Amino acid sequence: MSTRRPNDTIATLATRAGFEVEWEDAHRKVHRVPESTLAVLLERMGLPCGNATQIRQSAAALDAELSGRKLPPLMTAEVGRGIALPASALKSGSHYRIELESGSIIDGRFTAPKGEQALLAPIDEPGYHTLVIHEQRVTLAVAPSRCYTVADAWRALRNDDGGEDAKAPPLWGIAAQLYGLRRTGDGGIGDYSALSQIAAQSAKHGAHALAVSPTHAMFSAEPNRFSPYSPSSRLWLNVTHIDPAAVFGADAARAAIEAAHAADAWTQLEALPLIDWPNAVVLKLKVLRALFENFCTQERAQGGTQDSPRALEFHGFCERAGRALEDHARFEALQAAQLAQGGNGHWRNWPEALRDPRSPEVEAFAEANRHEVDFHLFLQWLAAKGLSHAQHTAREAGMAVGLIADLAVGCDSAGSHAWSYRDDMLQGVSVGAPPDLFNQAGQSWGLTTFSPRAMRTQGFSAFIDMLRAAFAHAGGIRIDHILGLRRLWLVPEGESARDGAYLRYPLEDLLRLIALESWRHRAIVIGEDLGTVPPGFRERLDDHGLAGIRVLWFERSEDGTGFKPPQSWDRNAVGTTTTHDLPTVAGWWLGSDITWRNKIGQTTARADGRDPEEAAQEERASDRAELWRAFQQAGVAAPDVKAPPPESPPVDEALAFVAATPGPLVTFPLEDLLGQSDQPNLPGSIDEHPNWRRRGNLSVDEMFADDNFCDRLLAVDRARSTATVSTPSANTSSGPDTP
Repeated sequence: MSTRRPNDTIATLATRAGFEVEWEDAHRKVHRVPESTLAVLLERMGLPCGNATQIRQSAAALDAELSGRKLPPLMTAEVGRGIALPASALKSGSHYRIELESGSIIDGRFTAPKGEQALLAPIDEPGYHTLVIHEQRVTLAVAPSRCYTVADAWRALRNDDGGEDAKAPPLWGIAAQLYGLRRTGDGGIGDYSALSQIAAQSAKHGAHALAVSPTHAMFSAEPNRFSPYSPSSRLWLNVTHIDPAAVFGADAARAAIEAAHAADAWTQLEALPLIDWPNAVVLKLKVLRALFENFCTQERAQGGTQDSPRALEFHGFCERAGRALEDHARFEALQAAQLAQGGNGHWRNWPEALRDPRSPEVEAFAEANRHEVDFHLFLQWLAAKGLSHAQHTAREAGMAVGLIADLAVGCDSAGSHAWSYRDDMLQGVSVGAPPDLFNQAGQSWGLTTFSPRAMRTQGFSAFIDMLRAAFAHAGGIRIDHILGLRRLWLVPEGESARDGAYLRYPLEDLLRLIALESWRHRAIVIGEDLGTVPPGFRERLDDHGLAGIRVLWFERSEDGTGFKPPQSWDRNAVGTTTTHDLPTVAGWWLGSDITWRNKIGQTTARADGRDPEEAAQEERASDRAELWRAFQQAGVAAPDVKAPPPESPPVDEALAFVAATPGPLVTFPLEDLLGQSDQPNLPGSIDEHPNWRRRGNLSVDEMFADDNFCDRLLAVDRARSTATVSTPSANTSSGPDTP
């Protein structure tokens, strides 16, 4: 009989399930996760442990999954390396067949000694192949050794196959908040047409990339939910960024606006300095609905007439997108119906039959509300055409990369992704971060994501679907909080962010799948690797050709007092002045971020009794002096000039400083190129700060007609042209010709 205590048993079960029962904070202090927290998290992973019987049953379920007695539905491997299979799932002498994606066949027989792993010979062809053993079929996802890189994109642009000796010049790009772009006729929300405009214009000024805020689908029935990092689904697109004139023309758009009686409100919303999301979304959808009704009347088959070419294109889009798109459209219609009836917006609170997307009741709803479901299919078609056009515009204008899509770390648990893929998603938990130097209370983001157990048992299908959606209309992706590929901090819903635990993810499998999809889409991958980074993690990203991100404010000397010179920045990372969650150059220099944090209560009382804002501003003054000294030493500021005062930020010097860093690509936020002091988002705030609502003061056309803005782009382009970029290393040599 076991002598282990119950809490030891729960800790053992949690460890086997992938939880880390201890974690180290930013001060290197080790904390142990309470048994009560582990028990709740295990239960919400489908491993109840409320008593000894449940613990035994959950342990048995885990053993069955992890024992290796049965091959999983998908295994990852790397080109040119042997593929190990668990001995317990095979018999020596068994025959196997590998059906390559190209159509070729490899036949073989296992000869592993008893009890040892069986090895498949290396496969030199990347792709999703099929291993057949007896009656069992297993997908072999064989990945290139690394992702598609900036150097690969440059070679493709130049039609240069010079291999690893063909070096790309230092490239640069712009980072833009899509919703904040301004264009005459946009109705108060930045749209995909404005994105096309800024892509074309910035390419003319030398930019090779345009990083964009997330374009994930939001909640049409709940327009007050507008944070782009809390989407309803990471598979589909934000329809509020549709330009009604993009597909059907300006006359049709004007007619739709008039039919919706929206002309005056459209103009008023467009003039606002901050987006009025609730009213602007309702109005945009009203106009798009009028456009849809006209489309159904004029272009779809009615009374035996034939569909128009546009209608045929729409039907083809829906057929290719398949069940996943149909599920999203049904969710949108269902949620709107539930809210209209006084019900709840969260699908877990709907009638039980409607919580299952495969139930007869959901099918009946879709049949009875076919026109409404089709409206949401129509919106996704227009959104996909708009975003795809922006990427084509960027590439046709000469960009090597083009759009860099932003992949959020999770999705809202109340959204269509969690409803459609409920067996793949974690339920009853929130993704977040433990307490650290910047957020002493920890963070709980209210997001869910994939279950690592489901990833293994479902063959990573949901993760692959998400990757393909992210890559679909872009030349690259930025993976938000890429540390989550290794582990995520999970907090039981309703609990403090401190009361969580790290859950490990199959990092190597995920990196291989990212590399495989990166090459299939010919798109680069950037990982947001900021925060408390585990030892060796960045090296793993480097090995797989994923570029990290380095931000001016965090690139400090070893003792933390000064700033690193540009040449000391990471050569395998994308440099930038700031991010959407951090102060702009002007805002940092002025200390407006400190003022905001104090205003909303994010500063804490000091032991010495000093005013916390005053003390923080004094520290910022010291940092300003150090940064100015770094600018002078780098040769981007005059050596005999004093640092400018807070109200005169050295934006040009900051841009030139980052431009001199050795990474293959640097991106400059539009806010810094315009010298703005306000940042898009203030983490930890909700309504106290206008998060995700700020619009540019100038339209895209006005920006590129502004001499100061264009002069700044010219200076950036010249500064970047003199930067020294590292020669590609062995792991970033010319890549494979993947299927």
